[in-house]
This record gives sequence, structure tokens and C-alpha cells, in this order.
Amino acid sequence: MEEYEFTIHSFDMLEEREIPERWIFDTLNFPDIIEYNEDNTIHYIKTILEFGNRYMRVVVNPATKPKKIVTFFFDRRIKE
Repeated sequence: MEEYEFTIHSFDMLEEREIPERWIFDTLNFPDIIEYNEDNTIHYIKTILEFGNRYMRVVVNPATKPKKIVTFFFDRRIKE
């Protein structure tokens, strides 16, 4: 398993929004979609069944060791 580290921002969001850490790591390890963006970030997207089939997007900076979880959110723009 690749190692990831939360940025201060993403860690604060984790606590503030009371999102289970497991959802973040499930998205990273078992994504439905992976997007490689021009800003050199990787976006991992997964349907979270326990949260009404909403799509979790986790943005990662892969250029650091360990890889940084920059942010994450439920992406309302994605439609089935």
C-alpha cells in the first residue's frame, strides 16, 4: 500500500466534517475513477454507498514522499 499523509488543511477538514478516514483510504485504494490533472495532481473518485451513493473526490499531490492528500470533498458535479 502506498503511503499518504494529510496536509494540515485536509486533516482539519476530516475532523470538521466528521468524515470517516476509511472513506478517504477506500477512495485512494479502490477508486471508481482516476483523473490525472494538468496541475500534476491525481484525483481519485469513488461512490460512497454509506453516504447516499455520493461521489467522494480525493485530490493527491503525488510528487511528495509520502504523497500528500491535498483536499477531499463530495463532488456534486458528478452524475451517474
